[in-house]
Amino acid sequence: MPTQVNELAHLRSGEAPSPVLIKQQLERAQSPCELHRVPSSASVFSTVSSQLNLDTPAPPTRLFNKGPIECSYDGMRLLNLPHLNKGSAFPQEEREQFGLSGLLPSKVCTLKEQTDRAYRQFQLCPNDLAKNAFCTSLKTQNEVLYYKFLYLHIKEVFPIIYTPTQGEAIEKYSHQFRRPEGCFLDISYNTRENVENRLAAFGGTDDIDYICVTDSEGILGIGDQGVGGIGISIAKLVLMTLCAGVHPNRVIPVVLDVGTNNKKLLDDPLYMGNRFDRVSGAPYDEFIDHFIQSVKKLFPKATLHFEDFGLSNARRILDKYKTELACFNDDIQGTGAVSVSAITAGLKVLNKKIIDTKIIIFGAGSAGMGIADEIVANIRSNGKSYDEAVAQIILMDRPGLLTTDLLDTLSPAQKPFAVDPSEWKGVDTKSLESVISHFHPNVLIGCSTLAGGFKEAAIREMAKHVERPIILPLSNPNRLAEAVPADLYKWTNDRALVATGSVFPPIEGKTTSQNNNCFSYPGIGLGAVLARAKLITDNMIAASVEALAAQAPILRDPTGGLLPEVENIHEISARVATGVVLQAVKDGVATAESELKPNSTERVKIPRDYDSCYKWVKSQMWMPEYRPLVRVGDSDDY
Repeated sequence: MPTQVNELAHLRSGEAPSPVLIKQQLERAQSPCELHRVPSSASVFSTVSSQLNLDTPAPPTRLFNKGPIECSYDGMRLLNLPHLNKGSAFPQEEREQFGLSGLLPSKVCTLKEQTDRAYRQFQLCPNDLAKNAFCTSLKTQNEVLYYKFLYLHIKEVFPIIYTPTQGEAIEKYSHQFRRPEGCFLDISYNTRENVENRLAAFGGTDDIDYICVTDSEGILGIGDQGVGGIGISIAKLVLMTLCAGVHPNRVIPVVLDVGTNNKKLLDDPLYMGNRFDRVSGAPYDEFIDHFIQSVKKLFPKATLHFEDFGLSNARRILDKYKTELACFNDDIQGTGAVSVSAITAGLKVLNKKIIDTKIIIFGAGSAGMGIADEIVANIRSNGKSYDEAVAQIILMDRPGLLTTDLLDTLSPAQKPFAVDPSEWKGVDTKSLESVISHFHPNVLIGCSTLAGGFKEAAIREMAKHVERPIILPLSNPNRLAEAVPADLYKWTNDRALVATGSVFPPIEGKTTSQNNNCFSYPGIGLGAVLARAKLITDNMIAASVEALAAQAPILRDPTGGLLPEVENIHEISARVATGVVLQAVKDGVATAESELKPNSTERVKIPRDYDSCYKWVKSQMWMPEYRPLVRVGDSDDY
């Protein structure tokens, strides 16, 4: 075993290290190289400092995006590590140093040549699902090439790696399974120790920045997908890297396998998850708490992202834990933030304020209620009371208009929005057209997954009462949309301002924005990570709304969309993250300044002015570029 590993084993044993060893480890802790054969430099620094009883700040945890990487792997072992593999792009000197000369074709390719080749292979795939599988395979071979390929062809690949194609891949997870990725937590082993042990395999205290977790009950509009839900956690983290530059080796995708109520999966002999009905009640809550407490203990600086939990659990879990750690629910807060950004941009075009609008939310599930809450928060930030803000919004769901005589059947989130039925006498409250005729909304939002739910008569009725109706049919995939943009423009004589949940083609030069959470949650997550936020506050979400709305193309071009184009997602996320970081500082939840700058004895300093903070954010976003490898002996690990 190499001397360096022996020395680290000596440290872990608890024995007092020698002065020489202390000096060596402190030097390594501040080296601009990453070690791929020993604990992270941050954990080494922490171990040494604690044994010396030094009064030091928190260890450096930010990864360098430049400079060499120390590597002890060689030959086929190196080629099989996607985060280090360069494939045909290994330069000649590295081929010789790492025993690769006979394992690769003689030509040394550039990253551009590799991405060109990958794109040609991608184009040969016969359908979108095959393209999704190609991308997954590329990711497991060479991460830098994978993300560079996505980055260069982002608009074309986006619906392949995310909705709608990723939903189909998740449905077929057990049939297409090739290689495991992510953390699988099994409620059959519902103990804190088991959950901790499974999570601990992914790194130490300072190794993880971001965790995405799902219990798979409400996946991408296709419902309960059991263990296949790991695919949504993976996809969301891919977007965190692609859109916001979060390092792909500092994240964990997690699925909570609590069983499934999907009979098709339970009857499938190839299904790879637990074969029992979905667990609920006290055992489920205990399992969730084991997970949360394990995350807090193992990865106290990480941001936790809840994804696609069911309606009965999503909000109550968020409400329970949002004051314990930095966490947010993308379906509630992310959807809410991007939707309010689209509405805000539309109102800017009309020179109107959100405090002067009336809004119908058609579909009062977790997404609809998340949007309602964000609208209320935005209205309140503009000077109105909570009750006044709530009065501007009405909800429609399966029973029709939600009224106070339905209180016993409503969720806690829905109850504040229930209206007095006496004010709706003579109105068919099950009919969207009748409700619109009585209420005269400026904004109509669809989160119902009821395909065609926005009928022509209802939209024409809305257009009678407002100059330019703002209409957001957000259900996805496309087949579940409440209406298609072409119809909405036709029924309103091209006056509607529209954003949709999935991608639709332009209509006669008019862009219809996709109301995609990727415009909000990556920036929110990156901002929380860089600020090392203790919590994610409502003000931080509100800051993301304003930052995103300010980038709407329609503010500069009348044919533009209510939201930016996905090709600009890196810039968008950086600006959203900047707003979030600055708000975290104002709210007193940013802890980054307790850390040391990498390779320095100085503490991190978050710039307080916008332009400087934006540059600071951009400088820390990971980009897919090959870095030099430095040989440092041999690894005993394969």
